[in-house]
Amino acid sequence: MDRAWEADPPDVFPAQSAGTLQVRPLADRTGWQAAGEISLATRPAWEQALDRLAREDVEVYHLELSAVTFVDVAGVSALAVAAQGLPEGRRIMLEQPPAAVGRVLDMFWPDLPGVEVVSR
Repeated sequence: MDRAWEADPPDVFPAQSAGTLQVRPLADRTGWQAAGEISLATRPAWEQALDRLAREDVEVYHLELSAVTFVDVAGVSALAVAAQGLPEGRRIMLEQPPAAVGRVLDMFWPDLPGVEVVSR
């Protein structure tokens, strides 16, 4: 499976054309690094990335999010839904996400199994 891809917002959202999301595989562990915004304009790319993550057969999948500048609540919700769909024993490790991600997870999914938030 080709795990390297880059996604730009769809042309149907020209008012939000400044928002982009780049997703690239990590070189040293299973997972990917995201950069940019996770918003209405980039949600299709984010959900596609999460769908690919769910199909990987690994115990821990790393998402390095230190270069993400904005995440809306729907983006965190998509992450939570992806985590809820993981088989037992698998988890997503969020590395250096924006502070809002942890707050939204704590507020709406306080006991969500399958997601671990870490700072490096």
